[in-house]
Amino acid sequence: MTKQIYLFLLITFCLMSITNIQADINQKPFVIPELKEWKGADGDFIPTNTTRITYSEKENGSRQIAEQLAADYQTMFGKQIQVVAGKGKAGDFVLQLKADKKLGNEGYAIQIKDRVILTAPTTKGLFWATRTLLQLAEQDKQQALPKGEIRDFPDYAIRGFMLDCGRKFIPMSFLRDYVRIMSYYKMNTFQIHLNDNAFKQYFEHDWMKTYAAFRLESETFPGLAAPDGHYTKKEFIELQLLADSLGVEIIPEIDVPAHSLAFTQYCPEIGSQEYGLDHLDLFNPKTYEFVDALFKEYLEGENPVFRGPRVHIGTDEYSNKKKDVVEKFRAFTDHYIRYVESFGKQACVWGALTHAQGDTPVKSANVLMSAWYNGYADPAEMMKQGYQLISIPDDFLYIVPAAGYYHDYLDTEQLYREWTPAKIGKAVFDEQHPQISGGMFAVWNDHYGNGISTKDIHDRAFPAMQTLAVKMWTGTSTALPYQEFDAARIHLSEAPGVNVAGRVGKKPACVMELAQVQSGQTTELKEIGYPYSVSFEIEGAKEEPGTVLFRSPDAVVYLADPITGRLGFVRDGYLNTFNYYLPVGQKVKLTISGDNKHTALYVNDQLKDDLTIQTRWFNEGKDKMSYVRTLVFPLQKAGQFNSQIHQLKVYNYWVND
Repeated sequence: MTKQIYLFLLITFCLMSITNIQADINQKPFVIPELKEWKGADGDFIPTNTTRITYSEKENGSRQIAEQLAADYQTMFGKQIQVVAGKGKAGDFVLQLKADKKLGNEGYAIQIKDRVILTAPTTKGLFWATRTLLQLAEQDKQQALPKGEIRDFPDYAIRGFMLDCGRKFIPMSFLRDYVRIMSYYKMNTFQIHLNDNAFKQYFEHDWMKTYAAFRLESETFPGLAAPDGHYTKKEFIELQLLADSLGVEIIPEIDVPAHSLAFTQYCPEIGSQEYGLDHLDLFNPKTYEFVDALFKEYLEGENPVFRGPRVHIGTDEYSNKKKDVVEKFRAFTDHYIRYVESFGKQACVWGALTHAQGDTPVKSANVLMSAWYNGYADPAEMMKQGYQLISIPDDFLYIVPAAGYYHDYLDTEQLYREWTPAKIGKAVFDEQHPQISGGMFAVWNDHYGNGISTKDIHDRAFPAMQTLAVKMWTGTSTALPYQEFDAARIHLSEAPGVNVAGRVGKKPACVMELAQVQSGQTTELKEIGYPYSVSFEIEGAKEEPGTVLFRSPDAVVYLADPITGRLGFVRDGYLNTFNYYLPVGQKVKLTISGDNKHTALYVNDQLKDDLTIQTRWFNEGKDKMSYVRTLVFPLQKAGQFNSQIHQLKVYNYWVND
């Protein structure tokens, strides 16, 4: 063999060996948000029956995180892991606080080898490390973790979501679920918009007839809290405590001096006669007495109702037609910034000071401004004035369900490819600009009465949550193509123990089958989410109005609805009925199929009625509203009925397509 051939074979062998070694090295695993740094190794860590979670007793807060991890692990995987103080050994999950200036306040590191070592400079970072661990574990039947090293840290300090609870009451159970969802995806700021009003054109152009609501119990102003749904002080405090334990800050918002119809309907003398009762009268001293007392109720004392470090005071979309009004608006804004600060809180405002340009100074130091529309607040100018910004540009990040403007669903592909908090409308700034604290997206329930349910809100918000969690944490460092991200994200849980969407199974299948449904029977499924079909054979008997077929905490399906006696359903206070009465003394096959746009009834496999999105007209056709008739089908408990029901089959897809 010649020397040249020998060298060629040797080099080829070495290259093949290197290739084989690289093939064995674990590639960066999928989690949301995408990991900043990954150094792969060979093999997997597989937990065993002797795996423990260890923490140091000397590290304040570590025990709570360890116990939360154990609880979530058991919820998700049905496996109980012992939590112990002390040093870890091979096979353990080891939690440690460890100084590392490069990781910052929320960063963390994970070493996955013969044990899994989670370290962070702060308890917040250590908690985020456990969220990554759970996401990795849920992607394998044995909860195996790919061996390697992770270093991860966010680009932006505020990663948030704003939910309008003023125009639509959002049950506390939903808010608590969303705290858990946000936490699972390292979204750390939840702004709750506590008051607002509908548009008067849908209420005979009469402000006093127009729907308005304030959602928090008030003892200072008895009867101010909306009778159709509000939160007690106790449960709102408990929500904040839950959020704090899961790394999420609640920012409560009381929106003044516009969007304030709930306050002027309660106290008409503080409403503006010139600009409409949704505007407070800025020239009336009683306006300040009322608003001062309202904020004080939730801010005063050693244990105030508003527990977090920040409070949002609104200050958006007030009229700027007259200079004296603009100056009064600026003075009002400055007053409530300082008033909130007097209780030790950081004030947050909506950007409005380009729209309301004037001479009256408005405090900017340590004020957080939501930059939503550059025509109302030019972000470059606001930075120049000294404001810290939250990037929440309406053209990218506003969801207004079924309204026909802004977004019904966010364009997640565009956001994933192009957006970070540095992009505020058409203004683009340097990444991680020191005056851009972070970003948010928002759901605004502008069209009161449009039939939208909390399930519909979730259907819109959750994919946005997953996508924007990446863009606010990982920023421009994403390496995974959008199509791969979008295909992978749907396989992750919403959060430990949370399934707002009612997803059942990961592949199209019949997910539940009962030969007979007995009155009052409880089933194994709470509900089935979009898309689905529920079919059954029924021998109809006479049923009283209000007879329930199935119910869950969120919805009821009627064999005979309470008003007309037809087949129908109710959720979120909206009753929808099919054009169908259950035939007495006959046997038929009924199938109800639903997705995020409509709910259909099939009788003997023939379409009988399809409840699509309606257009409802107002003011002799001058104004219109879309009305949505969707249903996440409840299955938790059968009602009390006389009919005989057989061959119930539940599919996680639309079988009649």
